[in-house]
Amino acid sequence: MLRYETLKDVSAAALQRFDLIIDVRSPGEYAEDHLPGAVNMPVLDDAERAEIGTTYVQVSAFEARRAGAALVARNAAKHLETALSDKPKRFRPLVYCWRGGMRSNSMATILSAVGWPVAVLEGGYQTWRRAVMAGIEAASPELELILIDGQTGTAKTALLEVLRQKGEQMLDLEGLARHRGSAFGGFANAPQPSQKAFETALWCALEGVDSSRPVFVEAESARIGSVRLPSPLWTQMKVASRIEITAPLAERARFLATAYADIVQDPEQACAALELISPFHPRDQIAHWRELALQGQPETLAAELMSAHYDPAYDRARRKRLTPSALTLDTERLDAPSLDALADRIIASKQAL
Repeated sequence: MLRYETLKDVSAAALQRFDLIIDVRSPGEYAEDHLPGAVNMPVLDDAERAEIGTTYVQVSAFEARRAGAALVARNAAKHLETALSDKPKRFRPLVYCWRGGMRSNSMATILSAVGWPVAVLEGGYQTWRRAVMAGIEAASPELELILIDGQTGTAKTALLEVLRQKGEQMLDLEGLARHRGSAFGGFANAPQPSQKAFETALWCALEGVDSSRPVFVEAESARIGSVRLPSPLWTQMKVASRIEITAPLAERARFLATAYADIVQDPEQACAALELISPFHPRDQIAHWRELALQGQPETLAAELMSAHYDPAYDRARRKRLTPSALTLDTERLDAPSLDALADRIIASKQAL
């Protein structure tokens, strides 16, 4: 009789026991979110899954299962002949589907017949999803957060990286969200993750945090581009200590022209970003900024956008904050030596916050 293990524990330590995590869901399901490191080997692709669902509703459950079994066997055979063809006898895979049902059990049965010690994730992806949300909810109140704040262009993300290099803990929310938090914030050729995938990445980052030490994080709004911060983390951020960075407008413009080079050096992308803020400004103002983008004047464009749009928005947000800045640090430059010095000042003052 074929046997395979069932797994309930989705901690990092438990998942590391396996040589490979196999997600047998359709490519569309996998793209929305998946377990870290999982490889997609669908037993039903998106079209096949839809076809079986239609058969189930319009014909019968029996006919759907019969047609599905044939497709599963055919697709599993392809994976055995390709992605799994070089796996040794002691290869130990973990298999999961949406809720730990027919798709994962069918694949596990076939892999078990080969002789591999297979495990199936009980409850499937939904078990992982519940663990992610429970983990974020439990971890967030334990975090000692220190927010790095400041107007647009004060190199907050770059400063976080310098702090990390100096041994401090940091949480790069914009990196996880693949967005820089403004109309110009998207990364070229790097779309944002789904909400679920963002939360998975966030939980994986939080698992590595030592809650007995401070964690530096950029001050954000509750939404970064298209994704939302989970409410437990956002609640903790609203009451966290805040360090504000200030720098001259011209220096901020110079820094932004470099940091956002992928956007501002592409006139089409810059003009598309300007469309996002067009409801807030007169048409002639947007037309002027569009002309600056087309003429290749990124520093002038950045300076005008900050003066007319981003700085006033920041000032409005600052007036609404529940907690004032605990410390303000001024810098005349935002180059590498200046950021290094800023990081040292932050580290020296963190105990007093």
